[in-house]
Amino acid sequence: MIKKIILIILFVFFISTAFAKSGVNIFSYPRNVPNTKIFNQYGQSFELKDFKGNFLIVIFWSKTCIPCIREIDEINEFVNKTKGTGIKLITVSPEKEWIYPEEQKSFLKRYGGKDIEFYSDRKSALANGFGIFSSPHTVLISPDSMEIGRIRGAVDWADSNVIEYMYKLKSNY
Repeated sequence: MIKKIILIILFVFFISTAFAKSGVNIFSYPRNVPNTKIFNQYGQSFELKDFKGNFLIVIFWSKTCIPCIREIDEINEFVNKTKGTGIKLITVSPEKEWIYPEEQKSFLKRYGGKDIEFYSDRKSALANGFGIFSSPHTVLISPDSMEIGRIRGAVDWADSNVIEYMYKLKSNY
């Protein structure tokens, strides 16, 4: 256990430059995630526990958020580099931002996010359940569906240090 703690502290210290503009917060104890539905482009509902078994990265974003738009292509690169590794990244945005479900897919594609899995949050219920009121805001969820940490603000998702850090976090859970 002490080795894990020291390892996490070292990784946070050495990759702090990749997260310089954001606040990485790994919790001392995992937290339960809200049992709130999110919806894909086909109207199918999911809960975060449906992704159990994956190290899940949930990015709350908005189409009116400039930092969110700037990181779309980097998120897409991260998704492609970690595909099939047990790390799953999804984005969640307020449903009220989209006139029709296909609009979100078109928007992401326009900014380089053609491979990003996205969901809509009806009435911002999931964001509210987490107490998230700004974007971008990332929630890190262990393979057993427990929240283990958060990142406030934009991240350079294509940075190899960020990718390595996520692999290391995943290996600890």
